[in-house]
Amino acid sequence: MRKTEDLGLSPPARRPAAPAVAAAELLATAAETLRLETAALAALVERLDESFVAACQRLLDCRGRIVVTGMGKSGIIGKKIAATLASTGSPALFLHPAEGSHGDLGMLTRDDVLLALSYSGETAELLAILPVVKRLGVPLIAMTGRPQSTLARLAEVHLDCRVEREACPLNLAPTASTTATLAMGDALAMALLRARGFTADDFALSHPGGALGRRLLLRVQDLMRRGADLPRVCPQTPLREAILEMSGKGLGMTTVVDEADRVLGIFTDGDLRRALTRGQEIWDLPMAELCHPRPRHIAATALAAEALAQMEAERINALLILGDDGQLEGILAMHDLLRAGIV
Repeated sequence: MRKTEDLGLSPPARRPAAPAVAAAELLATAAETLRLETAALAALVERLDESFVAACQRLLDCRGRIVVTGMGKSGIIGKKIAATLASTGSPALFLHPAEGSHGDLGMLTRDDVLLALSYSGETAELLAILPVVKRLGVPLIAMTGRPQSTLARLAEVHLDCRVEREACPLNLAPTASTTATLAMGDALAMALLRARGFTADDFALSHPGGALGRRLLLRVQDLMRRGADLPRVCPQTPLREAILEMSGKGLGMTTVVDEADRVLGIFTDGDLRRALTRGQEIWDLPMAELCHPRPRHIAATALAAEALAQMEAERINALLILGDDGQLEGILAMHDLLRAGIV
């Protein structure tokens, strides 16, 4: 490989070492940044008015998609807003305005709504695509920090996202303004979610992958143990034999069922420890005398996340799944939820 000098190029200059900064100064800068951004968000709340309602109504009336656009840092925020909208029931996508001038405007249809982000309201790449947007008759919603800007004046609805100052000590880098814009986008998405009656099941349809999808999509019937894997004994079974059933099935418990497989009770490791405190010979006692008569249970169609919540609330490690006549259909253990990634 040829050296930099061989190519007639100067080697890159070394960056000078950063000056030492006291810990107190670092913490003070961080605290001031968070204070300024918190103040920017509080100011947004005070400015919510009929313009926000009008924006929501236009988005709810949209028969196509919400197309979000913005340049630079506003573009990055726009991508997040588009993703949030899409995952909460409002079909959305991001359009890069510079690419829009070179063919990507073809993705915009008359049924769409354009949500344009620009703090200055004068971003050249954005303004360049507005004639086409207007010609198509696409409704324009603008989010800027300057109500008198060109973008704000051309929009049907303007959402004021101005901030008193940036959190940047130089008041230059977009910080408080991008935080405010992102928060306004989240406010729109959540308002639309509620207006559409969007549910957890709806959310799961667009999040089938990963732990989130598993928590929302998997049901008890998908994970529960069945058939020969279920520990069960008769009411007359002595404790010594019931312990063998518990050990063999590895659930730390056994059900007690009648001849029709209807559940009469449950006996767990905890019940065994309590029985041992009696101070008497218990090994030949029948399970009818030792089992708990009201075992906790859940429907097979319930979400696995609901089963987890019930186990945590009642501090138990397993739930029974019963049929309409009380017959044992399955058992769901905490270990099953762990293996499925629900916990």
